[in-house]
Amino acid sequence: MHIPDGFLDPTWIIATYAVTLGYLALTWRRASELIKGDRAITVSIFAAGIFVAQMLNWPLPGGTSLHFVGGALAGIVFGPVVGFYVMFIVLAVQTLVFHDGGLTTFGANVLNMAIIDVLAGYYAYRLVVGIAGNSRRSRLLGSFLGGWLGIVLAGLAAGVEIGLSPSFPYGVTVSVPVMVSWHALLGIIEGLATAFIVDYLYGKGGLAAWGGRL
Repeated sequence: MHIPDGFLDPTWIIATYAVTLGYLALTWRRASELIKGDRAITVSIFAAGIFVAQMLNWPLPGGTSLHFVGGALAGIVFGPVVGFYVMFIVLAVQTLVFHDGGLTTFGANVLNMAIIDVLAGYYAYRLVVGIAGNSRRSRLLGSFLGGWLGIVLAGLAAGVEIGLSPSFPYGVTVSVPVMVSWHALLGIIEGLATAFIVDYLYGKGGLAAWGGRL
């Protein structure tokens, strides 16, 4: 999922950075109001947990890899704004310290995993809970669907970005099917893990106390 340097052409680099920086600017004030005191500690611990989970990688044909993301989980637990910053912190540390993902492609990686995945997971969960009611069954279904859909859409976005870049040796006819099919399979595990963690946190009173998010 992390796109390395050399895979995107300048047009995609500029476009994805513009979207990411624009989203960062739009959400900064709201995030600064929400992430204070003990909440900042909770966000940091949660980001560390997602960071560890993302370190498990499986290589895919075409030069990219498959791994857990956690964006939907962050969105469901903290809401779309704080969830974005949880993932932004994770991706920034991975890029700057561990060289997991490139500097030129950082905007694309944040767009895919911190914006698309977080928003898709959050709204899928809220839609299911809003329609079916806030029962344990609907929360399990909503968080599973959010985890699955978030990672699939993030994989789709990555496949489109690299497939349409002339510097990448394969086109979208290769990159998109590979990314979507493999992430659809991993999405089952991601969805189950998301549902299990959300259910656990709700059982402990965490999500109930936050109203489903920070």
